[in-house]
Amino acid sequence: MRFAFLALLALALPAKAQDWPQRDVHIFVGFSAGGTTDVIARLVGNELSKAWNQPVVIENKAGATGNIAADFVAHARPDGYTLLMGSVGPLAINASLFKSMPYDNLKDLAPVSLVAHVPNMLVVNPRAMPAKTFQEFISLVKQNPGKYFFASTGSGTSSHLSAELLKMQAGLDMTHVPYKGAVALNDLLGGDSVSLMFATIPSVINHVRQGSLRALAVTSLKRTEATPELPTIAESGYPGFDASSWFGLVGPAGLAPQIARKISIETARSLKKSELREKFIQQGADPVGSTPEEFAEYMRAETAKWARLVKATGARVD
Repeated sequence: MRFAFLALLALALPAKAQDWPQRDVHIFVGFSAGGTTDVIARLVGNELSKAWNQPVVIENKAGATGNIAADFVAHARPDGYTLLMGSVGPLAINASLFKSMPYDNLKDLAPVSLVAHVPNMLVVNPRAMPAKTFQEFISLVKQNPGKYFFASTGSGTSSHLSAELLKMQAGLDMTHVPYKGAVALNDLLGGDSVSLMFATIPSVINHVRQGSLRALAVTSLKRTEATPELPTIAESGYPGFDASSWFGLVGPAGLAPQIARKISIETARSLKKSELREKFIQQGADPVGSTPEEFAEYMRAETAKWARLVKATGARVD
């Protein structure tokens, strides 16, 4: 029903939006090539390129936890040819994490479409931590206060804040060891300095399948299609626990609503294709697709939610 409605909307678009795009569309990514944001951007960009019969170019502009690319897009010409595949960091968390920001995530960016949810997965190194279930994990940490160290991809990232939220709700005593990006996973696989980590599913799923890491739970409210056998933390004794990563398309503020709607309609249509859905699920991502208005509301709610957690944990990046 909703898909049919989107199709009707596409037919009703003004001529200016129907004629767009007439040249390359650039989607910027605030992280290095090969990361989750980059993979999702390339999967979606490939489908949009076929739909529009125009090249969709993915450009990596890494740095400042995604802020450099987001700032670049926020100050770009709002003609639809410069977009950002943003993540929960630059689109929600960073607003309260950084002492000062070069852009306002709710005022300087135009929401287009929520593309995917990617739950974080609680993984442990089996050699460093013998817990085989989430309940065993909780018991083990409580019985050994201060013994276990958890890695994160950086202070204030969803990887870090997921663990801090669990610490608060479960009353756990664990020590945070922040890293710069994927280096954290290398140390976790070694198992000498850190024993556990909250990581995006795409970054660890192959290690879980190979047995070098053990997955215990996911941080979303509902189980994910990628690992339906894994319980959520919310269903495991901590109702309401939700600390997922997510990804979405935005443009500069001032982007014509008709163009934003056209992009969101085509994005939603692409995400309904079984082949693309399967690729997302294989990456540990749950495809979504939304209207610009729905995504704007979601960004406001997420910005407020993470601000409360950042304040409670004292996380800060200067």
